[in-house]
Amino acid sequence: MDSQKEALQRIISTLANKNDEIQNFIDILNQTLKGVQENSSNILSELDEEFDSLYSILDEVKESMINSIKQEQARKSQELQSQLSQCNNALENSEELLEFATRSLDIKEPEEFSKAARQIKDRVTMASAFRLSLKPKVSDSMTHLMVDFSQERQILQTLKFLPVPKAPEIDPVECLVADNSVTVAWRMPEEDNKIDHFILEYRKTNFDGLPRVKDERCWEIIDNIKGTEYTLSGLKFDSKYMNFRVRACNRAVAGEYSDPVTLETKALNFSLDNSSSHLNLRVEDTCVEWDPTGGKGQESKIKGKENKGSAHVTSLKKHTRSGTPSPKRTSIGSRPPAVRGSRDRFTGESYTVLGDTAIESGQHYWEVKAQKDCKSYSVGVAYKTLGKFDQLGKTNTSWCIHVNNWLQNTFAAKHNNKVKALDVTVPERIGVFCDFDGGQLSFYDANSKQLLYSFKTKFTQPVLPGFMVWCGGLSLNTGMQVPSAVRTLQKSENGMTGSASSLNNITQ
Repeated sequence: MDSQKEALQRIISTLANKNDEIQNFIDILNQTLKGVQENSSNILSELDEEFDSLYSILDEVKESMINSIKQEQARKSQELQSQLSQCNNALENSEELLEFATRSLDIKEPEEFSKAARQIKDRVTMASAFRLSLKPKVSDSMTHLMVDFSQERQILQTLKFLPVPKAPEIDPVECLVADNSVTVAWRMPEEDNKIDHFILEYRKTNFDGLPRVKDERCWEIIDNIKGTEYTLSGLKFDSKYMNFRVRACNRAVAGEYSDPVTLETKALNFSLDNSSSHLNLRVEDTCVEWDPTGGKGQESKIKGKENKGSAHVTSLKKHTRSGTPSPKRTSIGSRPPAVRGSRDRFTGESYTVLGDTAIESGQHYWEVKAQKDCKSYSVGVAYKTLGKFDQLGKTNTSWCIHVNNWLQNTFAAKHNNKVKALDVTVPERIGVFCDFDGGQLSFYDANSKQLLYSFKTKFTQPVLPGFMVWCGGLSLNTGMQVPSAVRTLQKSENGMTGSASSLNNITQ
């Protein structure tokens, strides 16, 4: 019966996953169909605009050429009209002279004849008909203004759609995810020397496989990439995966997208658990700050929760009346035994806040930065069963390094109420590496990756990131991969550092 139920549950899970996959593909098809309709309409509109532009240019050229012909016609006509007028005048004068000469032949008197002959000779000498050119100044040919658009017609007949670059191919083997950076590499299926640049698009997602159409995140765009590789650095890995796609562009048009590639970008993401933090801590997501007045404003709420005024509430009232308590003062003997696993809030002098995500396996890394004037703080991990009065490093269920800048400066590793002084400079940022399966908790200078201290133990329960702060504040950086430098250092370590041996043990 149980085995059949398990088999049926697996079938149900498989069917549900397949249905989800098909539904996503249906969404892709619907979006593609909508895109075809919208893009076709846009392309048709652009085509009309392009042809209208061609028509406009042809009309302008035609009008210009018509004007040239008309101007040439007017020029030649004017020249010929002028020449024609001159010839008509010359002909008229010449005919008059001819008639006068003919009449002169009939003159009988020698003197009158001689006089007439001299006049005719003088007039002939001055006659315009003898100085007139009898060649047309212009021809009637207009062949120099004829056109032959055969080549242009051939060009127009070869009009076609732009050559679109082929879709690039992303090579998952050449892609690299490391140190909160992603390097994406691609290649063209065939050489194309007309490609001007590439466009890379990416988005974060929590879904494996094909990108979801209805994914809650939008594509981010990186334009004008000249090479076939690009590195995105300084990322926060706050999703399990990232989708990538790329397209090639020539100087006119962008090509098709490559097939999308999904790369795993899994990292530990957590916030601070405000619901169980000490009342004197003001917690916001990944920041915590000491607030000495925080407890006074919450006392009424505590009374309602604790009912009849428990001993730890009375202790808290005493502390708030006496001002800011020292982190070194303890009252372990007078406090009631902690109720494991039923904590409402840390109280007393346990100015603690835990992360809201438990670590149950794997290797994880996060960083912590303290305010410059922070007087005291601790960074480490603890079991969920850490008591509400327990301070980090003072029980066998918590491990930490502690920085004290109050009265005297100390830097130490703490576990099970044992202290190991660290002879190193307190870094600006502390990197925390937790290898749950390997039973190792290491602290690093986040900038130089210098190892500060390592605990070697065996975690028997899930652990939570833990923080203590007094008179100051801390800010966290999560969603980080284990840095390559830290991985290299971990490989070089031979299981356990000698400086940590005094605090290493196996907790039960």
